[in-house]
Amino acid sequence: MNAPTSLELLHPMTHHRPDHLSNAHLDALEEETIFILREVAAAFERPTLLFSGGKDSLVMLKCAEKAFGTPATGGKIPYPLLMIDTGHNFHEVTDFRDARAAELGADLIVRSVEDSMARGTVRLAHPGESRNVHQSVTLLEAIEEFRFDALIGGARRDEEKARAKERIFSHRDSFGQWQPKDQRPELWTLFNTKLQPGEHFRVFPISNWTELDVWQYIAREAIALPSLYYTHQREVVERKGLLVPVTELTPLKPGEVAELRDVRFRTVGDITCTCPVESLAATPEQIVLETLAADVSERGATRMDDKTSEASMEKRKKDGYF
Repeated sequence: MNAPTSLELLHPMTHHRPDHLSNAHLDALEEETIFILREVAAAFERPTLLFSGGKDSLVMLKCAEKAFGTPATGGKIPYPLLMIDTGHNFHEVTDFRDARAAELGADLIVRSVEDSMARGTVRLAHPGESRNVHQSVTLLEAIEEFRFDALIGGARRDEEKARAKERIFSHRDSFGQWQPKDQRPELWTLFNTKLQPGEHFRVFPISNWTELDVWQYIAREAIALPSLYYTHQREVVERKGLLVPVTELTPLKPGEVAELRDVRFRTVGDITCTCPVESLAATPEQIVLETLAADVSERGATRMDDKTSEASMEKRKKDGYF
């Protein structure tokens, strides 16, 4: 009997799932995501798709391609892509973002935290403060500028405790804030999309996906990703159980010594708060196997800004974060 391939080793309990069952599972997730993307296009006047160039948004973009077609097939995604840029993003990711949007012929809108700082709507407490926590301000300014009534995001319920409380169609009040008591029931996949003036929805089509599902789908669909997601050598320093990349924005502290390690990023974001993990995984199939063995969540293993308290993400969501 032939040994199972890496893509057959899919289920964390049995460590073996026949390929046709895996594909059926991914087909169901893809079908749900495409349905939601089309529902947004039909129900809202001014939607936008939040697109960072990261793996989750690239999976969502792949589903949007299947939902609406591409220039090559005579179709086009019917809403613009929106990126809120801190100015401290990895260039590999922003370069990939621009190239992918151009390839699809999609309208790409980029709004920067630096512009909010120039307007005085964002003020840093100190020069070294992470701009990541201020993205909400710039996002809400973009919503007001373009009068967006639905923002499609790539958040998943398995990422973090506060994410698990989200609806797929997550209501935001006229201040852009998330209020748990105002969320609508979503029985039988029926979505209440009615809005009062000034309100909007955040829509999460891949809510029911897991990190493992995302990587299985990337492998199956051969989705190209920024190189940071795969193993590479990088200077890092260990702080509070995380591997912090040594950069101009995150320099060594007195007494620290940098180490050159083989790492990859499980998630990509602002350089000042995103950390890699040790890894030799160079392909999606190898990352699938690593993900099966992981016992720490994606954000818990890589995001410094979520370490401040267990309620940090929920507070940021109530302030208008994604």
